[in-house]
Amino acid sequence: MTREHLFKQILKKKSYLCIGLDTDPKKLPQHLLDFEDPVFEFNRQIVEATADLCVAYKPNIAFYEAQGPKGWISLEKTLQVIPEEIFTIADAKRGDIGNTSELYARAFFETMNFDSVTVAPYMGADSVKPFLVQGGKWVILLALTSNQGSQDFQMLKLADGNEEYLFEQVLRESANWASAGQMMYVVGATQAEYVQRVRAIVPDHFLLVPGVGAQGGSLEEISRLGMNQQCGLLVNSSRAIIYASSGEDFAEKAREAALEVQQEMEALLEQLLG
Repeated sequence: MTREHLFKQILKKKSYLCIGLDTDPKKLPQHLLDFEDPVFEFNRQIVEATADLCVAYKPNIAFYEAQGPKGWISLEKTLQVIPEEIFTIADAKRGDIGNTSELYARAFFETMNFDSVTVAPYMGADSVKPFLVQGGKWVILLALTSNQGSQDFQMLKLADGNEEYLFEQVLRESANWASAGQMMYVVGATQAEYVQRVRAIVPDHFLLVPGVGAQGGSLEEISRLGMNQQCGLLVNSSRAIIYASSGEDFAEKAREAALEVQQEMEALLEQLLG
């Protein structure tokens, strides 16, 4: 999927919402446990209820890996019911030496046919570039995350009196590895005060922004600070949408929660892009 296609979807749906399919079997509505594949049935109903309100879905791969082979089957079936025009993100946070990364890329881009995969940059260029070989596929590089531990490394100041943080060096260096049409960055919504610094280095790239919703990030603030002329944002919400209800009305309540976010996004798009 190209950047232009993604932007067209944003304009068409008046939304830059990404819904995280972090489907925990322990949190499924009780009535779904009678289905042969409760995880898939949950995802299917969530997708059917929200597909017109979002431009991306982001399964967190750990939730499926933890279930063994049946989890991978649930994931593959889920991908099959996601409409083709919706951007898919394998939230896998991979990153290893080149030949291993080549196999990770093959797994998510060829076997599973995701549009993108999240990648950790700690091992450097040769661990990331194997994901950039296939045209039309994206790397979403971890840059500035919303967890408490992000302070441990990402916020370290560089040596020799340099006022840049380590995450800024990651942005600056990795921007040379691929164009804004193939690389995105993860920037947590709870790190909104640093978004202007991010945009100074990567003004044209899309940012995948977790942390809005259950984690307390501000959609208005991250949009005001991070939006560019092609929107340049995919704002993720997981728990606040998919677990809006634990009853038989879970899909209906998920739609209501997604609609509320979409309507706020529509207003922000009008305000910030005109």
